[in-house]
Amino acid sequence: MSHNTFGHLFRVTTWGESHGPAIGCVIDGCPPGIRFTQAEIQADLDKRRPGQSRFVTQRREPDEVRILSGVLPDEDGETLVTTGTPISMLIENVDQRSKDYGEIARRFRPGHADFTYETKYGLRDYRGGGRSSARETATRVAAGALARKIVPGMQVRGALVAMGDKEIDRANWDWDFIGDAENPFFTPDPQSVPVFADYLDGIRKAGSSVGAVIELVAEGVPAGLGAPIYAKLDQEICANLMSINAVKGVEIGNGFEAARITGEENADEMRMGNDGRPHFLSNHAGGILGGISTGEPIVARFAVKPTSSILTPRRSVDKDGNEVDVQTKGRHDPCVGIRAVPIGEAMLACAIADHYLRHRGQTGRI
Repeated sequence: MSHNTFGHLFRVTTWGESHGPAIGCVIDGCPPGIRFTQAEIQADLDKRRPGQSRFVTQRREPDEVRILSGVLPDEDGETLVTTGTPISMLIENVDQRSKDYGEIARRFRPGHADFTYETKYGLRDYRGGGRSSARETATRVAAGALARKIVPGMQVRGALVAMGDKEIDRANWDWDFIGDAENPFFTPDPQSVPVFADYLDGIRKAGSSVGAVIELVAEGVPAGLGAPIYAKLDQEICANLMSINAVKGVEIGNGFEAARITGEENADEMRMGNDGRPHFLSNHAGGILGGISTGEPIVARFAVKPTSSILTPRRSVDKDGNEVDVQTKGRHDPCVGIRAVPIGEAMLACAIADHYLRHRGQTGRI
C-alpha cells in the first residue's frame, strides 16, 4: 500500500495497523535544535486517548509514546533536542480484541472501507479495519505535537461546535473550558455539556451513532505562508483534514456561508494600524487569501460523519455475493467527532509547519 506520507519538507510517514503489535510514525525534515519533552508529546496523545468517558470507545490503550531516534537528551535529562535526522515514534497496541470482528471477516460493513479496500487490494484487514482504523491517527497526533514547535509563537486549538442537530451557543465560547475535567466533549460552551450528554446517551443506548463539526483556530501564524496555485495553504490544510477518518467536508473561514452573502459582507476591509502595518477589520477569509496566509487567525472547520459501526442491522453483501445483514459488534465511538478534535489540531499544525519551512527555504526569511 502506497501513499502513507504527507508533507513536503516536514514529512510524516505513518505505519502500523489497528490490531497489530504497534503503530508509529517517522518525521523527516524537522529542523535541528527544536526543543521539546516527551511529556509534551504525551499530553496531546492523552487528549485523543480512548476509554476516558462513557461517550467514546472503551478500548483501553495507554498510548504511551516511545521516541526511538532523531533526538539528543539535554543536560536537564528531560528536554530532548532534535538533531535534524528522522524522528521515529512508536505506540504499542495493548488492548486489541480481534475476535470481536470474526463475524464480519467475509462481510462488507456498510459505511466502512471494507468493500473499497477489498476491491483495490484484493484483501483487507477486517480486524478493526487495519490501516483504515482511526487507531492510526494517534501517530498523527504525536507528529502534530512536534509540529507545533516549528512555528515560533503559534497556538493551535480546536473545539467541537456541533453534534448531530445540537449546536453550541457561540456567545458562551470559552477556550479555557475545553480542557476542563468536567468537559468530555471538547466543547467551548459550558452550557452545552448536559445537552450533548443527554443527547449522546440516547444515541449510545440505542446502539447508534451521530456525527459532529469541529472548528480549528491557529493563531500566531505569520503572513506569507503558502503559494498562489498548486500549493495553496488552504488547499493543503483541507487535504490534511480530509485525510482524517470519517471526515466528509472541510471549510476555511466563512466557507459555505460565503455563498449566501454579498461581496460587501464577505470582503475583509483593511486599515493602517498604529504599528504602521495594514490590519484587517474582519476575518471572513479565515486567515488565508489567494492561498497565502494573511497573519490573521487561520480558521477551519470539518464535518465528521456518524460512526459506521452500529448495532442496528444493516443490509449488505458478503465476499461470495450473498445478501446479508450486518450488525457490528465491538467497542466503538458513538460520536467519533469527539476524539477528532486533537487529530484536527495535529493535522492543521503539520500543514502550517510544513509551509513555514517551505517559505523560509524559498525566501530566506519569515
